[in-house]
Amino acid sequence: MPLKIGLEIHGYLTTNEKLFCTCKNSHKDKEAKPNTLICPICTGQPGSKPMLPNEEAIKKLIQIALMLNCKVNHEPQKLIWWRKHYSWPDLPKGYQNTISGTYATPIGEKGEFLGINIREVHLEEDPAAWNPETGEIDYNRSGAPLVEIVTEPDFKSEQEVEKWLKEMLLTMSYIKTLDKDAGIKADVNVSLYGERIEIKNMNSISEIMKAIKYEKQRQEKEKPINKETRAWDSEKGITIKMREKESHADYRFIKDPDLPVIKITKEEVEKIKKVLPESPLVKLERIIKKYKINPEDAKVLISNLEIVEFFEKIVEKIPARLTVPWVTVELLGVLNYNKKTLEQVDIKPEHFIDLLKLIENKKITELKAKDILRSWKEKSSEIKADKFEMISDKGEIEKIVEKVIKDNSKAVADFKAGQQQSLNFLIGAVMKATNKRADFQTVKKLIESKIK
Repeated sequence: MPLKIGLEIHGYLTTNEKLFCTCKNSHKDKEAKPNTLICPICTGQPGSKPMLPNEEAIKKLIQIALMLNCKVNHEPQKLIWWRKHYSWPDLPKGYQNTISGTYATPIGEKGEFLGINIREVHLEEDPAAWNPETGEIDYNRSGAPLVEIVTEPDFKSEQEVEKWLKEMLLTMSYIKTLDKDAGIKADVNVSLYGERIEIKNMNSISEIMKAIKYEKQRQEKEKPINKETRAWDSEKGITIKMREKESHADYRFIKDPDLPVIKITKEEVEKIKKVLPESPLVKLERIIKKYKINPEDAKVLISNLEIVEFFEKIVEKIPARLTVPWVTVELLGVLNYNKKTLEQVDIKPEHFIDLLKLIENKKITELKAKDILRSWKEKSSEIKADKFEMISDKGEIEKIVEKVIKDNSKAVADFKAGQQQSLNFLIGAVMKATNKRADFQTVKKLIESKIK
């Protein structure tokens, strides 16, 4: 039988508050001490009642559903909160509030993304963090809003899962709805002979790949008789049986009497839809066609929304042939070296445009331009071109070259002896003497002509 793989992906929504109380969403405060971002509601204290659901979380979930081409259910659909019961130490109320279950209508359903059908996209609350080895429980994340994206079992290989997940996460990054630092959790369903085996709580794409590969091989040798829930042991590289797979009846779903029906209007959905950005794949095709750029360069650009939007502002004023390398190589190089993102620095497009215009008009050298860009590790500033103006007078450069040759007789002799790196040393000495304002090619030609 063909291999079938389905995913249930959980991601943390980037809201300021939890789902049913005003406690700070713990993923906004990475340094918070355990059990400090809590209240009677999110710790399930007797007599406590939930507040109205977090409106910000609902809007973000609608954005996710739309980006995955789902139908968003709105009035007169009944979007009801359900209590999903199970007994684990990390669930203080003894149930989880969710918009999923046997009779639930999810906010988003019947979608499709890159050839994989999406069964539903729904909202639920996160349980607490339980350490089974120590018995300690941290309620900081209890009640945090989670999105769950459930695919149909349409994947045929672990490689297809890897590619799809990377594209899906890139797409989600364009709408900034998921906490990228918190990562994702995924339950992976693998079926080779008909019975579905669920592998719980995978937290990285690489581990998901390994688990699918192992489980496929295991099922080839041990044909599953019953549905099972298994855990992934990353150290041993195997899956381990936890329990027989629960059915919906085991969760004893009931409507939550303390929470109102969610009302979403068609007008609200259309308003959210209008401000959604292009998906990365749509943007990729458009910028390749519009700016006639290399597909590989285009992939680098679309890998970050801020970068590609910055590029499109620059390329309005500067030719793409010059803009592309200065964004994909030089700008990204400076950001990566300083371990920053474009969001974390203040580089104004108009300053970057001025820099490239100076290069284009041969007012400054590329080496000096790189120096200026490196100085913008925190914020950009206006460029005083006269301070960095390229030395274009060949006679002036020639005098400096002659002095460098005179002062570095050993390097000259080494070059004549065939040591090519000595030429680079001499060029560097000239560039240093001119504060990188001399034209590189002019310097190179002059040195070569004078010491041959």
